[in-house]
Amino acid sequence: MDSQVEIHLPKQKKPGFQPVQPPAMSSSPFMSINTTSLPFVPFNLSHTSSAFGQHGGTLGPFPHVGFFEDEPPLLDELGINTAHIMQKTFAILNPIRMNLHIHEDGDLSGPSLIFMLFGLFQLLSGKVHFGFILGWLSVASIFLYFIFNMLVSSEGHGPGIELYRCSSFVGYSLLPMVMFSAFSLFLPRGCMLATSLLASLAVIWCTRACTSLLMTVAPHAREHRILIAYSCGLIYTSFSLLVLF
Repeated sequence: MDSQVEIHLPKQKKPGFQPVQPPAMSSSPFMSINTTSLPFVPFNLSHTSSAFGQHGGTLGPFPHVGFFEDEPPLLDELGINTAHIMQKTFAILNPIRMNLHIHEDGDLSGPSLIFMLFGLFQLLSGKVHFGFILGWLSVASIFLYFIFNMLVSSEGHGPGIELYRCSSFVGYSLLPMVMFSAFSLFLPRGCMLATSLLASLAVIWCTRACTSLLMTVAPHAREHRILIAYSCGLIYTSFSLLVLF
């Protein structure tokens, strides 16, 4: 009987992911850091607060840097004087005694607001006229600028008015037309008589205001007042057609 010989071969490991064992850490990991090379910087709170007060509300070595409380308001930085705009607006709203000397320095902040209100009231009535209003204001300002300067320069009185100030006058004088646009929202569609009367009143009011503003800037042009008033009347009549139709 043959004897059976058992041969034991080593088992081969299957290929796969073999986890990597992390290196053994010492019990005291901070022992290798040289703590003697790190300088100790003390923090003195009283010294910091005194330096803060000496620089007038600034920190450290930057005395020119301040807080936001020292900054001027945003409207002042943009050159928008709301109180002056309100005074100019109320001066136009008083047709009997208008304080026209307030408008000697022109601005475009108030006319821009009036333009937006006019477009908003037209939008409430179902008409999108923002582009028409802005385009007509620009063309009207250029038209009145050339007409006024040609009339003044023909008499040899020197320069007349700047385009910037002329745009300001046309924009502020549009305020009665904005009021007419707001009132027209509450009027019935078939009542053309009352609407036409209000439109005529608004055109006369706007024409008188714009002509008076131009005469304040150039008093020597009073002999051409009728021609300037006729030009202003054509401008504001075109704006009234936007409201009527």
